[in-house]
Amino acid sequence: MATLHIEHPITDYPTWRAAFDGFAEARRGAGVRADRVQHPVEDPNYIVVDLDFDTAEQATAFLRFLTAKVWSTPGNSPALAGAPQTRILIPATGR
Repeated sequence: MATLHIEHPITDYPTWRAAFDGFAEARRGAGVRADRVQHPVEDPNYIVVDLDFDTAEQATAFLRFLTAKVWSTPGNSPALAGAPQTRILIPATGR
């Protein structure tokens, strides 16, 4: 399993959530198995999203999609207030 971990500030949660929900089919088609949206207790205008995939390659491909088609177009990413910070995470192997 691999997780695409995304963090970024937003200006308005309902607007951001509507845009996020609008890409549900794209997430399913890209192989997202589960998603979690959270925010820090002290900052409801900062979003943390985890998207789980079967492979790191799927996560990487979806990150490329987000970068090229979503975050680069204000109409596709309303309420985004800054550049997303991302990491692709895999389970620790105990090395």
